[in-house]
Formats: sequence, structure tokens, C-alpha cells
Amino acid sequence: DECASMPCGAGQTCNDPTKTLTSLLDYTCTCANGVVATGASAVCEIDECSSGSPCGSGQTCNDPDTGANSIHDFVCTCDNDSSLKRVDGPATCDKDECASMPCGAGQTCNDPTKTLTSLLDYTCTCGNGVVVTGGAAVCEVDECSSGSPCGSGQTCSDPNTASNSLHDFECVCDNDMTLRAVDGPATCSKDECASMPCGMGQTCNDPKKEFGSLHDFTCTCGNGVMTTGASAVCETDECAAMPCGTGQTCNDPNMATNSLHDFECVCDKDASLKAVDGPATCDKDECVSMPCGAGQTCTDPVQSLQSLTDFVCDCGNGVTAIGGAAVCEVDECLASPCGLGQSCSDPNIAANKLHDFVCTCPNDASLTAIDGPATCDKDECKYNPCGAGQTCQDPTLTLQSTHDFVCTCSNGVTATGAPASCEKDECEDEPCGKQQTCNDPNKAANVLHDFVCTCDNFPQLTAVDGPATCDKNECAGNPCGMDQQCNDPVQTLESLHDFTCTCANGVSAVNVAATCELNECDADPCGDGETCSDPDTSFVVQHNFVCRCKSDLTKTKVDGPVGNCPMPGETRQCAAMPCGPGQTCSASSDSSSSSDFVCSCDGSAITKLNGPANCAVPDGDECLLAPCDVGSQDCMDPNPSQSGDFVCTCRYGGNTETGASADCGSASSDSRSNSGSGSD
Repeated sequence: DECASMPCGAGQTCNDPTKTLTSLLDYTCTCANGVVATGASAVCEIDECSSGSPCGSGQTCNDPDTGANSIHDFVCTCDNDSSLKRVDGPATCDKDECASMPCGAGQTCNDPTKTLTSLLDYTCTCGNGVVVTGGAAVCEVDECSSGSPCGSGQTCSDPNTASNSLHDFECVCDNDMTLRAVDGPATCSKDECASMPCGMGQTCNDPKKEFGSLHDFTCTCGNGVMTTGASAVCETDECAAMPCGTGQTCNDPNMATNSLHDFECVCDKDASLKAVDGPATCDKDECVSMPCGAGQTCTDPVQSLQSLTDFVCDCGNGVTAIGGAAVCEVDECLASPCGLGQSCSDPNIAANKLHDFVCTCPNDASLTAIDGPATCDKDECKYNPCGAGQTCQDPTLTLQSTHDFVCTCSNGVTATGAPASCEKDECEDEPCGKQQTCNDPNKAANVLHDFVCTCDNFPQLTAVDGPATCDKNECAGNPCGMDQQCNDPVQTLESLHDFTCTCANGVSAVNVAATCELNECDADPCGDGETCSDPDTSFVVQHNFVCRCKSDLTKTKVDGPVGNCPMPGETRQCAAMPCGPGQTCSASSDSSSSSDFVCSCDGSAITKLNGPANCAVPDGDECLLAPCDVGSQDCMDPNPSQSGDFVCTCRYGGNTETGASADCGSASSDSRSNSGSGSD
């Protein structure tokens, strides 16, 4: 019986079903949780958390069922947030540590990495620059609050409570502020009575006069009242602090220290108006606030609440005002009431003495007038009434002809009885409007309506004495291409660049010439052995080109190559280049044999079947060799007996070239494209 040697582990049941030598290792070990193993001790439990730290750093692993038949049920829980967990694998615990606001109020938090492998690397920064990593910063440390570093009888103050500024607290002796020390207690021992801490008439006694027994002095009143460590309150006259307002009398009926808040305020002008423990409401003298002006006398005849604003301000010259400051003086001459050149005097400038000013003529002091200009004969030009640079002339110099003087500008402008306006810049009134420049060539006041308005965008457009017409038809400059129609819908300066160019086929463009045609075959879109044709080259009609096999014209395709065109005979037979120079090899269209080919002279009709053609020009006409571009040029040989004198002439544009193909430019290219499409 193999179970006799107890091969199973503790707590397991062993069973040997055969108990024979021929059936060794057939015993079974059964765990209490049902796990069974044959021929060996069973593994009853497997704590998945103990194998290689499956959760990773910063996580806690828990295996709720360690039975060997219960695996993949371990749970990983984030240490920094127990709500973050995962079964059978590490949890996702990375997070911004600042999200939980670990720093104190008013501090700035920064997590530089936000990874599990760098927990507690966040920093808390105070407003004063103090920084702490992995926890809230202690921004301020009041050294005076930690264990009373100064000791009894001293006052502690910390001028800078930033946590990076320590050992700067100061201890000041309470009984002598001149005794102080920094970063430690001051030496304050002395007789506390020396500073006379007790009130007048009180006896002070310091029994020990030692540093360790401060505030043990006693103050004793004459009536026996005694206080330790402070002045005794023998009596309290609450009226001593003058708690009542101005114009009130204070009375404290009982000055015993245990009888407070019983003082009484009585109005001086009405003893029936009083209040206890505070000022009474009493009418006041309005003149106390000095409402009158400087040098004025204020009188409040009835000092009662029922007669406010009845105070009187007296200037002293007889002028008075009620309820406000008086206007004591008015110098009437300040308004220049006399005529030109006359002097003014006000004998009495009291505000109640008006219309007494005197006007005196400058040429005769005996000529005066009261309360108005005097009548004086004089030359009005004497006092220079005209402006600078003007000439003054008084034609009559009589009283009957005042204000008849004439002011004349250097440009001839005149005015009577007043300075002349010599110049007038008409452009100052901005008469031209927007996007125009104004110029007044002659600013003389008698030359008006001559200003010129010039369009900013078209200086050649101007107008005199009014705004210029700057709007224009943009089509006037023919901005569209040949055979296109131009339309400018709004011919104003505010709508420039809105003209439309329209082709005959309906293609249009705004602010630019339209592209009317597009030959899609120009891009050579078909395959080898294929021809291309574009039946409609209108720009608006695209993807309609046709590819056709050269060897089989019945095979075509629209908007793409045919592909797989049959191989023509020219490809098979002509591969060996059997024709001579300047010749083209092609399959024979007149022969039933697929092996026949034709050699054709380039630019002429001379051909030969199955061999090189004789391309020599029998009569010497060089044009038979097609030296010019057959699609766009005409050839003429003026002297067939002379070589190299043929002339190529462009059909479009008229350019010519002797002895070579002419350069016909874009017209030639267009014609060649059109010709090629037509032949296809």
C-alpha cells in the first residue's frame, strides 16, 4: 500500500486503489477543497499574490480563494486609491497626485511625472517661495507661537513668518521696551515699580524684584483697594473720557468702580434733552462748521433742529446771505463793459452795489459815462482792431461813424468794423468724401469754390468745388481674355474686383480671365498603341476624352485608356527597324499577309512594301520632305534646285523661318493640339 509511507501532504487524504507492485504511483492525494493529484502530493492552495508580485509597485495584491483549482482571481488594488482595482492583473493607478489637492490653501501644487514609480514627488509651493516635496508646505512659522520662547514679562514678535526665515524673532521686555533680544529671551530683571505702573495716589510695591516673579507688584489705593500686576481702579469717573458731544455736559452720579455705564449727557441749551451711557441728541450751532466764506461773519439766530439752514453770512460791507456763503464783491469792470480804448473803474465792488462802474475816454478824461460806454471821438485804428498783417483805415474819425474802420489783408480781402478773414482753406470742411484727397490752391478768403477733389485710386479723376466721381467700370480695361464677355455688376469703389469674365461656352470666373477650354488629350492620358480624342474641349466638360486602339478602331474607352490593345503587325515586323533613316515603319493595310510592312518617308507620300523607301526628292522640292510643322505651318521652296532655302510660315501669327521650322508660339501649340484631336 503506497499510502503507508504517507506520501501526501498534511491534511490530504491518500488512497491506493490497487495496492500491487505492478501498479505503483497510482495512489491519489485529495485536498479538503477537492483538489486531487495522482502519484504525488497535491498542491491544495496557490496564493497567486506570492508569485512574482503580479500587481506591481504601489499596489496591494489579494487572493480571495487560494485553492489550486481557483486561479486568476487575485485582485490588485491601488495603494493611493482603493477604488482603483483590477482582477487578474495590475490596476491602472497612475494619476496626478495634485488632483486630491494635497497642498494647503494658497499653495501651488505640481506633479512633474504623474506615474506610480514616482509617487510623493509632487511639490507644494507657497506664495513666499517656500517649497516642500511630497506633502503640504509649511509656508509660515510664527516662532513666537511655539512654546513662548521669550518667557514671562516679555513680548515676542516675528517680523518674517516665512518658514525659510527662522531665528529672527525678537523678545521685548514689557516693562522696558528698550530691553530686547533676537532669537532668545531678553534680560528684563528690575524693580517693576520703577516705571510707576500704578495710578496717581496709589502705592506700588514689588515684593521680589526678580525676573522670575514679574507682574507681582501691587497697586494700593488710599481707600484700600489693591490690584496685583496692574494699576488699581480706585474710582472711575466715566466723564473723564469726555463721552458726550460738544455742547453737552457729562455727569457721573456714582464713580465707584463697580458702577459703570451710568454717566449722563445733558444738552447745554436744553437740559430736558439728555441720555444715559452715551451722547444726547442736541440741536447745534450751524456756524460751528464755518459754512461762510473767508472774512465773513456767521450767525445762527435759532440753534435748533427745527431751524436748520437759517444761519446768516455777513460780508461786512452790507452784503448778506442766508443758508449759504455770501458773494461779497463783484467788480463790474471784469466784463469789459466800456467801448474800445476806454478805461473802466468800479468805485464800489460790493455785490449789492451794481451799475456804478465808470467808463472814461482815453483822449479826454472829462468824457465819462456811468453803467455804460462813454461817447468819445477817436481814430478807431489807433487801438489796432485788425489782425496781424492787416492794414487798418478809419475813413471818418467821428463819433457818428464808429465801427466804420476797414481791415485789409495782403491778398486784398477786406472787412469793415472787424478784423478780416484773410484765408479760408476750403478743405478743412472735408468736402470731398471718402477715398479722395482735397487741395485748395488759393486759400484767400475771397477766392472760394476752387478746391480740387482727387480720387486716391485714380489720380487722373478730379473735380473742382465738389467730390470727384471715382467709381468706374472695371471692364473698361478689358481684363478678360479674347472672345470673353466682361460684366461689372456694381461699378463703385466699394465693390472693386467683382467683375465677371464669361466664355461663350458658359465658363465664368470672378476678378480674372476665365479658362474657357481644356483639351484633356494634352496630358496624354491613353496607353501605348492608343490614340486620344477630346470631342468637347470646353473647360466645364471634362472626363469625356476617348481612347482608341490604333490596331482596332472599334475598341474605345471614355475617360481612361483602353488597355490590352491587339499587337499590330508594325510592332512585330518593325521591331527590327527594317526602314532607313528618316522613314517610318508600319503594318501594310493593303496586304492580306500579317508579315507585310510599309516604309514611309517622313513628311512625304513616298512608300515601299517590305523594304526601305527611296526618299530622295526627284524634282528637288524640299517641302516634299515636310520640314515644317504640318499642323501649324505652310512650306514653300522658292528654288527647288537649291537646298536649305525652303520657308516655313506660321498659319496663325505670320511668323516665318528660312531653312528650319518656324517658332509659332502658343498659337502653334494650340493648333497642333486641335489638329491631333481632329485626326483621331
